[in-house]
Amino acid sequence: MTRPSNAAMRSFALALAAALLGAMGCAGARRPAPFPADLVFLGGRVRTMGRPARAKALVVAGGKVAFVGSESKARAWVGPNTVVREVKGKTLMPGFIDSHVHPVMGGVELGECSLTGLDTAAKALDKVSACAAVSSAGWVRGGGWDLPLFPDANPGKELLDAIAPDRPVFLAAADGHSAWANSKALALAGVSKDTPDPKGGRIERKASGEPSGVLREEAMELVGRHLPDHSLAESVAGLKAALSMAAGLGITTLYEAEADESMLEAYAELERRGELTSRVNAAFELRPSSGVAGVLALDGLRRRYQGRLLRLIGGKIFADGVMEARTAAMLEPYADHGGLGDALWQEAEFADTAAALDRLGFQVHVHAIGDRATRMALDAIAEARGRNGPGGPPHHLAHLELIDPADLPRFKALNVVADFQPLWANRDKYITALTEPGLGPARSGRLYPLGAALAAGAPLACGSDWSVSSMNPLEAVQVGVTRRGLEEGPGPAWLPDQALDAETLLRCYTRGGAFANLQDSVTGRLEPGWAADLVVLDRDPFTSPAKDIGSVRVLETYLEGRQVFTAEGFPRP
Repeated sequence: MTRPSNAAMRSFALALAAALLGAMGCAGARRPAPFPADLVFLGGRVRTMGRPARAKALVVAGGKVAFVGSESKARAWVGPNTVVREVKGKTLMPGFIDSHVHPVMGGVELGECSLTGLDTAAKALDKVSACAAVSSAGWVRGGGWDLPLFPDANPGKELLDAIAPDRPVFLAAADGHSAWANSKALALAGVSKDTPDPKGGRIERKASGEPSGVLREEAMELVGRHLPDHSLAESVAGLKAALSMAAGLGITTLYEAEADESMLEAYAELERRGELTSRVNAAFELRPSSGVAGVLALDGLRRRYQGRLLRLIGGKIFADGVMEARTAAMLEPYADHGGLGDALWQEAEFADTAAALDRLGFQVHVHAIGDRATRMALDAIAEARGRNGPGGPPHHLAHLELIDPADLPRFKALNVVADFQPLWANRDKYITALTEPGLGPARSGRLYPLGAALAAGAPLACGSDWSVSSMNPLEAVQVGVTRRGLEEGPGPAWLPDQALDAETLLRCYTRGGAFANLQDSVTGRLEPGWAADLVVLDRDPFTSPAKDIGSVRVLETYLEGRQVFTAEGFPRP
């Protein structure tokens, strides 16, 4: 047996001190004498999201919070090697948790033909032209175009043919549920007027029956499966770009909402290198064709990709599509369409898959937009609880654009997290041009029901769905409070009964996110014994005017006490 090194002994002592303080943190408990800390923050406004709710100083030892309280007591932790951060009134709070995001996919898209944020059809076409000019061979691929830029969210293939007549072009829409292809791409895939719509998908067509160039839902795969696979190097590079963005926004935990094995390998590669700058909890995409066998295969993947920061915790199920394309599954017909949208799973297979996930301790993570999709998901989870008992993990429904009022109490009763994207909760062009005409006034008055879900006692979490929309949690909090677009300025809230206050939304992005990520005993608050996942902000978002929350600036981000981001001009420790 070898003698432990001094460094190892010190690391053990720090971890032991943090654990003892966590165990003895109640009022009146006798505290042990502190060991020298790794990091001490002084002069700050600490928002713990726990107890005590506020403090002036915070101590980090062994990657965990060791003490929260007064400056005088925190100074007792300072030793010769302790880094002391005088933050001079800046706000410290737990690192943000994005409970529904696509880092690998979004990161790779950054290096492709990105149309994200372009606000006219002309700008989008100019960008495609520029992308096509970069190289003279191979696919032009990318995405991010906004559906409202084109009539009926249906741009024609001729627009792309004029730019790249001899090269295949494939561009996913910003929401990921439609794609735009040119004639060359459709021909390579064999998609013609005689091609039937696949199950769960739709080929948009001209009056003649010829494909228009837009593919919805599962029809995207008719062309998408012909695209060359991304290499591991490309996925890792894209992931690193996404993680850098996340750290700069104060995000310390990410829920990878649509993983496949190549994505898990990219995360694992970064963890092997010591370059993973966020906790990552992943849900593996399941399709109806895989059935329960697909769930059983996840157990092996869970063991293979179990790391210290990386965990496979769930199975992802797409229950439906989106309102704008009339593919979201509705309880009542669309006002302008007559159909009910597309439920992508049969009820029996949905229930069997949910029960299998629950039985193995996996989370059921569901994309649910329409009210029928939400009901189907809750029905499947209720069946799973009935078969397996109530002791399974909290399950997780994301997006929830429309929920029937009768289903709201079921979230609490079934222990199902309602995971909203608050940035979408404003009356933008998607709502006015595409959603409201399909729903009519009554249902449109219940869109993005954050307030109703809170009132019903649903566990709440928040996510971005990046790259569909901005990853910035503080921008999402602002919209969730004001129910107005970021650029709209002050004014009346859209559906004000559904607005939430800043503290509730910040809890969604911290403690609520930790619960949704099955890590509420690890992160999401700044209390002794919890991980030192934290962010330093230039202002207090709890007390900032609602219209200014989105402009609160992240100055530093720490994961387990390790700095993973510092803003330009803000002094490093």
